[in-house]
Formats: sequence, C-alpha cells, structure tokens
Amino acid sequence: MKTKKVKGSYYDTLMTKIKDRKARAGIIGLGYVGLPLAMALVEAGFKVTGFDISTTKVRLLNSGKSDIDDIPDMVVSGSVATGKFLATDNPKDLAGLDIISICVPTPLSKTKDPDVSYILSAMGFVKDNFTKGSLVVLESTTYPGTTEELILPLLQGGDMKVGKDFFLAFSPERVDPGNAKYNTRNTPRVVGGITPNCTLVAKTFYEATIPNVYPVSSTQAAEMVKLLENTFRSVNIGLVNEVALMCERLKIDVWEIIDAAATKPFGFMPFYPGPGLGGHCIPIDPHYLSWKLKSLNYYARFIELAGEINSHMPEYVVERISGFMNHRFAKALNKSSVLVLGLAYKKDIQDVRESPALDVIKLLEDKGAKVTYNDPYVPTFNWRDKLAKSTKLTDSVLAKADLVVIVTDHTLYNYQWIVDKSKAIFDTRNATKKVLKNRQKIELL
Repeated sequence: MKTKKVKGSYYDTLMTKIKDRKARAGIIGLGYVGLPLAMALVEAGFKVTGFDISTTKVRLLNSGKSDIDDIPDMVVSGSVATGKFLATDNPKDLAGLDIISICVPTPLSKTKDPDVSYILSAMGFVKDNFTKGSLVVLESTTYPGTTEELILPLLQGGDMKVGKDFFLAFSPERVDPGNAKYNTRNTPRVVGGITPNCTLVAKTFYEATIPNVYPVSSTQAAEMVKLLENTFRSVNIGLVNEVALMCERLKIDVWEIIDAAATKPFGFMPFYPGPGLGGHCIPIDPHYLSWKLKSLNYYARFIELAGEINSHMPEYVVERISGFMNHRFAKALNKSSVLVLGLAYKKDIQDVRESPALDVIKLLEDKGAKVTYNDPYVPTFNWRDKLAKSTKLTDSVLAKADLVVIVTDHTLYNYQWIVDKSKAIFDTRNATKKVLKNRQKIELL
C-alpha cells in the first residue's frame, strides 16, 4: 500500500479536501450506476477517474460518447474536454485517489446464491493501489454484513485502522433508469460507515452532489435499507400479479380494480401486473436477503413466494396467449406468427437484463410460434447464438402477424395505429388503455 504524508489527522485532511473539491475521486464500474455518479461529481467540481475492465467502454467514454440511457453524449464529452473526467482500464490509475466508489454488478449464481466476485475483484484493484487517508464506499447492492465482513479485512491490519487511517462506508445506489424526474443528483442518499468518522466523511462526500443525505448507524443498516426497498417492490408486484390471476378466473378486469382502488388517498399504493420482473435489482436483490437469512436459520416466506409468483408470469402470459389464439381464431401457436413489441425490461430504455420479454419469446418459440420483435431502443441482440434484429413497424408487418404482443410499453409507440392495423393484440401492460377504436381486438393480461 502507498502512504502519503499529511498534516494533521487523515480525517481532517480528507474532510477539507472534499469541502474544497480538491479530493480526487475514483469510480470502479462505469455502468448505469457508476457513470451517472461520475458525471454528478464532475459537475460538483471534482476531478474523477473512472475505471472499467471493458476497454471498449473506456475508449467510448474517452471519445465523448455515452452508452447509458440517462447520460447524453454531450455530458460525457463536456466532462472529458475539461479534463475533469478520464476513463481507464489500468488499475494503476487508481493509485493516489482520495475517494473510491465501487459500483460493480452483484448478480446471483445459478443456485440463486450471491455472487460477490465482482466486488472482490474491485477490492483487489483498490488494495493494490490504496492510499492511506482515503475513503472507500461500496454502492453495489449486497447482503447485510458484506462491507464489514468482506471488505474491511482486506484494508485493515498493521498500521491501518478504520476510522483513523482510512474510511469505509456503504451507500446503496438508487438509480432508476429512464426516470425523467429522479436521478443521481436529486434522489436522497443513505450512508452508513464502519465508524462514526467513516459515516461523517462519506456523508460529506455525497452532500457535495446530493442535497439530502441520510446517515444510518452502520454499514449493515445501509445494506439492509436497499434490500428492503426492492423487496417491498418485489412483494407488492407479486401480490398484484396474483390478484391478476384471481381476476382472470373471476372474469373481472384487474386494471379497473387497481384504478378504482388507487382513488383512495391513504392506505393504498398502486402496483401493476405484468409479464414478469426485469432489470438488475428487483428480480435479484430480495434473494440476497433471503440467502443471508437462511444462514441464520430463517426462511423469508414473503420473498420466496413473491419470487415464485413473479417468475411464473412469462409462462402465464404464454398460456393466456395460447388460449386467446384458440378461442379467437381456432389457431394453435405452432401455426402462428407473433410480433412482440418491446424487448427492454421497462419502457423507454435499452436495457434488456433479466427482461421478461426474453422469457416470453423463448416460450413462444418453444411452442412452435414464429416470433419477430420490434424495439426502437434495442435494434439488435444476441439470441440463441444468432443476431436478432428489430423488425421495422409498418402497416403490412402489423397486418401479417397473427398476434401482436405488447410486452414493454414504450411511449414512442402509436398504440391506436398499432391496434387499427393489427389482427389482434395481447396487451400485458395495459398500454392500450387510451385506445378508443377497435378495442374488441385487444385482450388484456
């Protein structure tokens, strides 16, 4: 480890550097969490080094281009032009930095156990280039205890004491891709440090870019906050998906029920059913908590049940589609052409991670359907060892498809036109809610 001489305590020195915007910040992982944070820090006046193992991404960013939906090219090019931002794939460029934020993926293994290999790999880079008096913040979602149990032992030892010679904290990312209202700069932050000094340093750092920073008592508390947030969503989505199953059997319109319930000004928050969960957070994060609790001999029933219901939704969608085709056209799926609208896991973004559209397409193809797709945000993607391309929407393309399935409700779509030109629609998102003509063509989830 490299050591630098400073006047006074490391705490005072780092706090002064942060307040004067002289602290040199580093971001490990330049994805949908790391890049927005880097740009926010540059805007706040910090000089930022962004590290990523992808040479292609590093070259793209240094050329002034962005590959993240919420960050325009002009923001990256401006940061690069001023010399305030540099992307690198060389770990040695992390040496001498005062603050390092770790924003790497935390996926699940095939057995749904936490995969912290990306965190440990990032910490290997940090440890090899660590400077005394620095702050390390983990932002990657993980199970309670990760920061203290895995990261702290890698940094502490010998003459390195946490809270005195270096500072360690956890601050969960709260990025919502495609959200036009809330972003890195105006979404409140939660921060928890290993020691009170760690919490104060991290709080001061984030306050430079975010007006509302909420400190909690420990890194474990901060880690738990993020898991609660996404478990809350997963469980409520699981509930409303099950309500959708109930309503279908009761021959009741679930969308009408939700809209009516949402008129209550207290005690109810609307969630909506859909074809399944997507993205990196909601389908994955609750399982981190469930896994941790299993080690303490506790079974997280709500999490497991919600996961079971949500993961079954693509199969339910295809079952409904099959029944709809048989009932409406007396036609089997293995003799049908199906056009899927929307591949991204949520509207108005290009991210296809864990997208339920992929499961729906696979299940349709497994049943013999001829499937094509359109997504204005995803022109191509790798599918079953081949490159699949988005089909251009035209009158004839819509008319030729036996069924159009709306999986992702992009706002770019002209739904009235789509309904008018199609033979039949299966709408998993109630995207056709405002369509006035030809509603008899539409089957809702």
